[in-house]
Amino acid sequence: MNVVGRAGLRARVTTGFAAGALVLSLAMAVVSYQLVRRSLIAEREDTAVRAAYYDAAIVEAGVNNNPAPDIGTVLRSLDTGDSRRAVLQLGPGQWHARSADVGLTDAIPPELQEHASTGRVGVQMVDAGDGPALVVAVPLGDGVVFYEVDSMDELDHTLRVLALVLTLVALGTAGAGALVGWNATRYVLRPLTRVAAAAQEITAGRHMARLDPAAEPDLARLTTSFNHMVDQLSARMERDRRFAADVSHELRSPLQTLAAAASVLDRRRDTLDERTALAAGLVVDEVDRFQRLVNDLLELARTDQPADRQEVDVAELARQACRDHGLDPGIVTVLGGPVVWSVDRRRIRQLFDNLLDNAAGYGGGATEVRLTADAERCRIEVDDEGPGVSPEDKPLIWNRFVRGRSQSSSRADGGGTGLGLALVAQHAAAHDGTAEVLDRPGGGARFRIDLPDCL
Repeated sequence: MNVVGRAGLRARVTTGFAAGALVLSLAMAVVSYQLVRRSLIAEREDTAVRAAYYDAAIVEAGVNNNPAPDIGTVLRSLDTGDSRRAVLQLGPGQWHARSADVGLTDAIPPELQEHASTGRVGVQMVDAGDGPALVVAVPLGDGVVFYEVDSMDELDHTLRVLALVLTLVALGTAGAGALVGWNATRYVLRPLTRVAAAAQEITAGRHMARLDPAAEPDLARLTTSFNHMVDQLSARMERDRRFAADVSHELRSPLQTLAAAASVLDRRRDTLDERTALAAGLVVDEVDRFQRLVNDLLELARTDQPADRQEVDVAELARQACRDHGLDPGIVTVLGGPVVWSVDRRRIRQLFDNLLDNAAGYGGGATEVRLTADAERCRIEVDDEGPGVSPEDKPLIWNRFVRGRSQSSSRADGGGTGLGLALVAQHAAAHDGTAEVLDRPGGGARFRIDLPDCL
């Protein structure tokens, strides 16, 4: 089942601001539109009724004052402009207009005619065929009714423009709300960004990173608690570092004595009986392993220190590491970018040593060392031709004293200390970098180290 990641806090807040602004602006737009529409229609109705009364009075005078009136002439004498059209009904089916009837009488609804026949003034909105219109009926007595059809095209156009403008304003308000939400979250998340940056610095070994309580007075408790936590963590790590360093130093003296004694036994192994020679060999191997473990512990005690960056020819450093491990320096390949990087020489050299040792011990030997550099990061890759690393072991092998299942069974002598890859990860982190293991195309493992900002 595919799980869709939840949107970030900034995206959710921005969307909330935009949605809230859109709903609010749309509600205001609808209310404003309805109020303006009602006001304009009411005003237009009043104007149409007054104009109809005025024109009806002229028609009534022209008809009553002339024994044989010409209805067409009387209607044509009205100043109705282009928006109003006048019709006179002298009786059922007896219609008179100022020009040829092109469906004008059909636009007058029967219910309005029935209403006017009772002697009452009526107003009704209709569809005149060429657009909305307002029909005003003014009874003149004796079954005579004056109708005036007032076109509402101009008002309808005005309302459409108003609706478009209000819609655009609502969308603009939503956009402004999204911008406000984005900026608001940016401001609100700024303290958390500082906390994240400080945490990254601490992870990289710079334990002096602290937050300024005065920078965000509202978050003084958070910054104080964070700084106290970092102080306690730094003190604890310093105690652990000193303990490991002290123990390792204390072990070095007896180890040197044991190593000297083991060396004597090793040189005289040929004079010993078979059982004693085997025991002497085991002692020599274990003392050597013990020495390497102590050296690794001392190195781990120093990994909390920041990287001492300098200009280093990493390609030559990798070739020298290959020579020291009995490998052909030709397996070092530079795929692109400069080979002089700003890194800690000691750390990078040990990184190469540990990766080559790991490939020799668990991967059948290194087959290629690749170096790549660009504006964003420098990359080191070491390939081997061993059994690879299982998916469940990939995140674990970088921990101290942890070996994957394939590693645990690959060598019966147990010569490794379980600290080599942990040191690789520590050296990468000291450069603000990352370490990961991938599957090598064709089989085997590919160890990749990415170091940002090393040029």
